[in-house]
Amino acid sequence: MPHIKDYKGKRAHMIGIGGSSMSGLAGMLRQAGLIVTGSDSAASYMTQSLTEQGIGVHIGHHAQNVHGADLIIYSAAISAENPERAEAARLGIPQMERATLLGQLMEGYRHAINVCGTHGKTSTTSMIAEVLLDAGVDPTVHIGGQLDYIGGSTRVGSHETFVVEACEFNASFLQFHPSIAVVTNIEEDHLDFYKDLDDICHAFDRFFELLPEDGVCIGNGDDPCVMKALEKLPVKTVTYGFGKHCQWRPMNLVYNETGCAGFDFAFEGKPLAHVQLSVPGEYNAMHALATMAACVEVGVPAGVAAESLGRFAAPHRRFEYTGTVCGVKLYTDYGHNPAEMRNALENASHQPHKRLFAVMQPHTYSRVKTLFKDYIHCCDLADEILITDIFAAREKDPGDIHATMLVDAIAATGKSVHYTPTFDDAEKFLRENWQPGDLVITMSCGDIHMLNAQIQRHGDDYRA
Repeated sequence: MPHIKDYKGKRAHMIGIGGSSMSGLAGMLRQAGLIVTGSDSAASYMTQSLTEQGIGVHIGHHAQNVHGADLIIYSAAISAENPERAEAARLGIPQMERATLLGQLMEGYRHAINVCGTHGKTSTTSMIAEVLLDAGVDPTVHIGGQLDYIGGSTRVGSHETFVVEACEFNASFLQFHPSIAVVTNIEEDHLDFYKDLDDICHAFDRFFELLPEDGVCIGNGDDPCVMKALEKLPVKTVTYGFGKHCQWRPMNLVYNETGCAGFDFAFEGKPLAHVQLSVPGEYNAMHALATMAACVEVGVPAGVAAESLGRFAAPHRRFEYTGTVCGVKLYTDYGHNPAEMRNALENASHQPHKRLFAVMQPHTYSRVKTLFKDYIHCCDLADEILITDIFAAREKDPGDIHATMLVDAIAATGKSVHYTPTFDDAEKFLRENWQPGDLVITMSCGDIHMLNAQIQRHGDDYRA
């Protein structure tokens, strides 16, 4: 297996460089002294940004793109049949999957804080990174989203603390080297890779086994699968949550008019610091508890952490307000499984509005098939539900699942739901039906945020 430390001054070619993780890694490798090039299937603001940084980006995957490369780095979504990977294999160019690279980069850090879980990883990782920066720690950071506070998805700091989002997709987190693991939840997802929930739990068990003897596992004490995992571990464990058995809990919890929580951080019943969050929702209160637990473990005073958390603004595409058109506020959220979309709509429901429009772009055929029943009720808080065609991502259409099947199932519950296959269809419906004071939220980790951009580009004077 090649090691990235041996490629300083050499050329690494990254297939799928436009992704949030890969693009951030491209910047880290460049700072480490490598010559970086890459390719992606489509142009985007991310590929444009990389080009502006002086990184050569090819649009489209073509065999000749790898000619002259010393190392190929690819994301999990890039199969061995990809023309660039196939050509690299023919030429004998070493290849490395993204997770392996990330694991190699975090080797040797005293504190390697790995945030894992079915959802909530990006927000929690972002909170931890921001608190550590405010506390004077100089962390290296890698998250799966864009955080303005660090100027993107990555930050290169000292060789003391590494904060990383550890994703369970493809069991990629098993390539990492955690010293502190933070687990937000363990639920069903990625069932195109895992057999069932037990299989997912087993993967998390294997991840926690990577912790050293003096490691720490910080877990959501309100999640039964997390608690079951923590009970098996020989290392120090710390719990957080709303339950009375949790070590870190919120006391004197009050939500303001926009759904933002204010509370005292209490450890084993003793209040240590107060916070008024600027991000809404119960789940952000949970993320803040996880962040406090992790930051205290590396020596940050509770008061310093609480002060920083009060200023925290969510990363892009995490319940992000994008603008107002025709008196209607537009939001977008990265939520792509039913639990995440329920959370996004809970946040939206706390914002001032007349009617709530939810625009769902189902993500991957396999996810819609395996979580179909959960999708039926995940938008119950919305007054009007719009569903676009399924975003295929890495998959091919199997022919046995379609967005209209989801529309029919939701309609059978009595909800007002509409099939709007394209962005043009969705925009037309919204403009024909919304009124000033309404709120629209688009949801998916596909390209649904581009619908917000399209609506805002057309502005108040849109003509169909």
